[in-house]
Amino acid sequence: MSYFDKYVSNTLAPTGNQTFFISDGTAQKSRAFYKILKGGYYEYSFLFSNIIDSTFADGSISKANDLCDPYTIHSAKILVVGKYETFLECPRIIKEIPLKFDGNTTKEVISGEIFYSDPVKIMCNDGDYFALEMEFSGTKLPYFEEATIPTFRFIDGRWVSDKRAINTAMVGVQRQVEKRIGFLGDSITQGIGTENNSYDQWNAKIANLTRNNYSYWNLGIGFARGADAATDGVWLSKAKNLDVCTVCFGVNDTGAGYTAEEIKANIAKIISILQENKVRTILFTVPPFDLEGERCIKWYEVNRFIREEMSKITEIFDVVPILGKDKPNEHMAKYGGHPDEEGCLKLAIGFCLMIDL
Repeated sequence: MSYFDKYVSNTLAPTGNQTFFISDGTAQKSRAFYKILKGGYYEYSFLFSNIIDSTFADGSISKANDLCDPYTIHSAKILVVGKYETFLECPRIIKEIPLKFDGNTTKEVISGEIFYSDPVKIMCNDGDYFALEMEFSGTKLPYFEEATIPTFRFIDGRWVSDKRAINTAMVGVQRQVEKRIGFLGDSITQGIGTENNSYDQWNAKIANLTRNNYSYWNLGIGFARGADAATDGVWLSKAKNLDVCTVCFGVNDTGAGYTAEEIKANIAKIISILQENKVRTILFTVPPFDLEGERCIKWYEVNRFIREEMSKITEIFDVVPILGKDKPNEHMAKYGGHPDEEGCLKLAIGFCLMIDL
């Protein structure tokens, strides 16, 4: 996709389509707020997808690669809103920048379409927020149910907190970088366990510890499984455009009915596909999650496979000594199954000490 030849991610916020919501087809407005990593005067283009990236919950609602229905974008704009200690539903707007699609202010989005906005030039400072404001109508629309960024809908004349917002798949900026770093995984990668809008997840801390002239893209999604990424659908296609990608799966797979052999095969397939696309892969061991019974047995078996077999073909970062309790209870989470801020900081420091980006 030519988009990735020009644009890189410029936020540490998790982005993606976790599932869909049903609407009655009337026009509505949403706002989603993204903290910008690198300020300056740059060209931006915002990526969108009308496909579900990964399986939600038990899979009875939506699964990886499900297509959403056609919908209409009536208008779209970027609001530059500066810095905030706490979020307000109606922040002070510094500047409004209308978005167009192929020269038009409106767009008819087809089922399963991947598309992006026309380029716009935006000036902002490090840490400023962009609000993506969309007016849209449709019936089955993609969104991020467990989004950890502020999202709002305009209801009864006021903006109210609501997850049912159209999100961008990437805040794309035209900026020369040495490396494009990405993080592929489930809710542990997404950052659930840290406060919403805190940007305290472990990958954000890695970015802040390393920075250099890199871009960073958080591809973590709650409930996701390695089996989803291994389908080689739209979600993994994003990661194929990176220079370096961390891969962290297994917790959700152990509870979704997959055998240890299937989990191992899916992890190996993800690594193989990324490496075939010349992506440097860094595979995490399966994090501790207070698992019991059969899930615990699979956890130990998959981690043995990662340490003993996958280490022969990819770099490994063993998170268990950092996040787990002492043996024989290393499958128990020291900082919560979804690591809190302290756990994320220790994980990030350990990563930076052991992995040279």
